[in-house]
Amino acid sequence: MPHIAVIGAGITGVTTAYALAERGYDVTVFDQHRYAGMETSFANGGQLSASNAEVWNKTSTILQGLKWMTRRDAPLLVNPKPSWHKYSWMAEFIAQIRNYRANTVETVRLAIAAREHMERLAEREGIQFDLERRGILHFYRDRPSYEKAAKVNLLLKEGGLDRHAVTPDEIRSIEPTLRGRYHGGFFTPSDATGDIHKFTRGLAEACARRGVQFRYDSAIEAVEPVPGGTGWLVRWLPVSRDDGGVRVKRWEPVEVDGVVVCAGTASRDLAAALGDRVNIYPVKGYSITVHLHTPESQDAAPNVSILDDATKIVTSRLGRDRFRVAGTAEFNGFNRDIRHDRIQPLVRWTREQFPQVATDRVVAWSGLRPMMPGMLPRVGPGSRPGIFYNTGHGHLGWTLSAATAEIAADSVARSMPIEKPGLARAA
Repeated sequence: MPHIAVIGAGITGVTTAYALAERGYDVTVFDQHRYAGMETSFANGGQLSASNAEVWNKTSTILQGLKWMTRRDAPLLVNPKPSWHKYSWMAEFIAQIRNYRANTVETVRLAIAAREHMERLAEREGIQFDLERRGILHFYRDRPSYEKAAKVNLLLKEGGLDRHAVTPDEIRSIEPTLRGRYHGGFFTPSDATGDIHKFTRGLAEACARRGVQFRYDSAIEAVEPVPGGTGWLVRWLPVSRDDGGVRVKRWEPVEVDGVVVCAGTASRDLAAALGDRVNIYPVKGYSITVHLHTPESQDAAPNVSILDDATKIVTSRLGRDRFRVAGTAEFNGFNRDIRHDRIQPLVRWTREQFPQVATDRVVAWSGLRPMMPGMLPRVGPGSRPGIFYNTGHGHLGWTLSAATAEIAADSVARSMPIEKPGLARAA
């Protein structure tokens, strides 16, 4: 059977590996970390949110970003230091404004399809990941922002999403712990939340049970054509260890029939070496995990997932004793530093909205979202036979992954179908 390499063991890589294994392929996953889901799939906002499918390609996003450039704690922050990658990406982002409507509707449709795949997958494999099917509540603090949201809601409905308006009283009925003042909101009962890291690790274990091989601690050196053949050689280096292990300069390459690049922000360089342009930019996001270590905090934290439009902050309840708060978008290259002035707004927001929640045990995190200029992921074949992509999901990696994995696996199946023994003999 064809042997497929998947580069990356984040949420898109692991879902892709699972989809390929289901179709009967021999699959090997490479990742530079010791475990699955250790980068952007580690501590995101936790939302499975078709309701957050609106792409960012709007003139208002550009204008708002310019206004926020002087605020270090702004929801959107751009480091003005010159960078060809950053400014060329932004130029393409602006050019994609004309596709705002079509891309938003397509993203909604992908998200709804992904939800169905993911629910079946989690049930089939018995993956426990603090899943909550309580919906997602978006709230707006003034009339203008609410009216803008109502226009967006028409697009989300066009994509097939059931999302309806709610009054301030209904907001408090849906989530009684909220303490702010709001003009109105929208509620999506079909959306859900959970722990992406638990899900990714659980799915990786399910993949291993199905025969998928994982090569962790493996940095990709190169992907090259097999000399005189039709397949590919994945050249990899063992990641240097500090546990006394012997570092080997180079291990034997792995020969495969095809390669699916699911490497997040590293996909751009890999694609360039393979002759493809996949213009991903690393957009940094932050989260805090509030440990609810007292009964009072557990009762005061919300159970329904929230999106605050004014601050661009999202929340998820992860079991009884954890509360995830995430947000911000920072254009600052491959900088993974956790900045206090970017974390503090998340803590302050938590204290303002839920004053009875203790914030003395907070774990901060940052991750780099792999974002394409048009906000839709790159899924499908590359320019060379045997090369495929499933990457560039931006802030909706978990939300879209189960659907794009199916699309990527179908693309592989069309290019290199598995011959059934009976049919081969008959031929």
